[in-house]
Amino acid sequence: MMSVAALRWICCRRLSTAGPPGVKKVLQWKNLRKFAKVTGAVVLGGCLFITYEVVALDKAVTIDTSAVIQEKYKSYIYLKATPSDENENLTAGITNKARKELHKAARWFVEISSRLFFQSLDEHFCHVDADPHEVALWVLLKKTQSANKAVRLLAVQELADNHHWHDYQYQTAAQVIDHRTTVGLARSACVDLRFFRHPPALPDLEEGLSAEDGLRQLLASLPLSEVDKCVQYFTSLAIRESTQSLAAQRGGLWCFGGNGLPYAQSLSTVPSEKVESFCLQALVQHSKVQSHCDHIVASGGLQLLQRVYQLRKDSPKIQRNIVRIIGNLTLNEGVHQAIAQSGWVSVLAEMMQSPHVMHASHAARALANLDRETVKEKYADGIYILHPQTRDDQPIKADVLFIHGILGAAFKTWRQKDRSLLEEEKESESKDDYTDCWPKSWLAADCPNLRVLSVEYDSHLSDWMSKCPAENQRMSLAYRSQELLKKLKLAGVGERPVVWVAHSMGGLLVKKMLLDASQDPDMHGLLKNTKGIMFYSVPHYGTFMAEYSVNVRYLLFPSIEVRELCKGEETTTSKAK
Repeated sequence: MMSVAALRWICCRRLSTAGPPGVKKVLQWKNLRKFAKVTGAVVLGGCLFITYEVVALDKAVTIDTSAVIQEKYKSYIYLKATPSDENENLTAGITNKARKELHKAARWFVEISSRLFFQSLDEHFCHVDADPHEVALWVLLKKTQSANKAVRLLAVQELADNHHWHDYQYQTAAQVIDHRTTVGLARSACVDLRFFRHPPALPDLEEGLSAEDGLRQLLASLPLSEVDKCVQYFTSLAIRESTQSLAAQRGGLWCFGGNGLPYAQSLSTVPSEKVESFCLQALVQHSKVQSHCDHIVASGGLQLLQRVYQLRKDSPKIQRNIVRIIGNLTLNEGVHQAIAQSGWVSVLAEMMQSPHVMHASHAARALANLDRETVKEKYADGIYILHPQTRDDQPIKADVLFIHGILGAAFKTWRQKDRSLLEEEKESESKDDYTDCWPKSWLAADCPNLRVLSVEYDSHLSDWMSKCPAENQRMSLAYRSQELLKKLKLAGVGERPVVWVAHSMGGLLVKKMLLDASQDPDMHGLLKNTKGIMFYSVPHYGTFMAEYSVNVRYLLFPSIEVRELCKGEETTTSKAK
């Protein structure tokens, strides 16, 4: 435009002038026209060049927000479904917000990550658009994979202690964390159960088969080699009960020969539940044999036990037996990954938070065996942790062991008192002060630096009550002493100061174990670190009650532990006095 205007002006000047001076002026305007042309070309080219550079720069600095949108979608996949219009508005809102605050979010992310990360960012974190609260979760999840053990433990603790995560963050973390982190969270105090994925869907049973049939088939497939007579007895008993139950369902079977009496008793309850109890008792014995653990897992035993556990939520005894089997399996580190993949960690985490001490202690034992990150000891069947049941920063300074007596148990022996008596004394005591296990409730609170263990073993007054006819020789103090010493050594008892608390026959058992430890060079640590023994009603010189039972031995068939308590009977414990 500038060049055209200049040309018109020149033409007008040429018409209005004449003579030699006009020719000189035309020549001057001719030079001016050339100058205008060059100037216009330069300006036009510069405008085109600037326009091109602006477009190219815009393309160069444009950031692909697809990663941002994908991360936002991940954050909301666990929300409840909304109508399509709301979904479209939500998507548009997320896109607009991402465009407006992209630089702000990136700046926040770089600042926080530079403070929290010990190493450079990777590509996954560089493209995440999130506020500091969301970034903190991903930073902790990354730290749980650190090669530094102290960093991993601190990250797990911070994850469990923070109860302000959003629901979708819990669900996202549940899909990201590995087996090691899951176990660590399960052993953290008051952890949110949303950190754990639900157990995977169980495969459908074959048509016409039940969970009871699956248990029977699993037992039938287990080898009877390398097992003692009691394991064989429990296995045959469970299979016979299953057969009789099946026959009863098909038309009734009344047989009082052989094992007919327990079968007749089972008719008063749910037959299938009774049979499942027999099968689980047999599996408890098999799970104590290390070579059978792999067979149980390979045969789908973990999924089968999960099915029975879900079906028998109204039967605490069955659930405890199942978790007892899982606890025995966890002694074999080769099956830890299979246990985690079958969803048992979430079940154990939920059971750990049960107000019932028996449930929580069974789950605590299994999780402690799974936690190879912070626990070096292993807890065999019958060794229960009362404190600490969760991960704790406080160092353990001493062990306190509780040993029950005849007809006692690891938990009920140490209860405060029967609830019926407590209700009669409502005026003098508050019901809130009642405890089912005072070592766990009171001793742990007063002395948090102690490890409190409770030992359990079967004991009977009469052979009529024995669960296994072949168990008589296993009930002697000599046998129990050797068996418990192996379990206690596996649990690390003897590596620090030990205090024993024993009731009734448990006191004789403690003396026998110390006597045996003095004769075993490998157990000298237990003898040396024993700092005290507290006896509760221990018959050091025998008891007249046991002698009374022996006098009617042909009627009551007193058990071997009762016969060892006879007054004047020379035993290894009397030699240790």
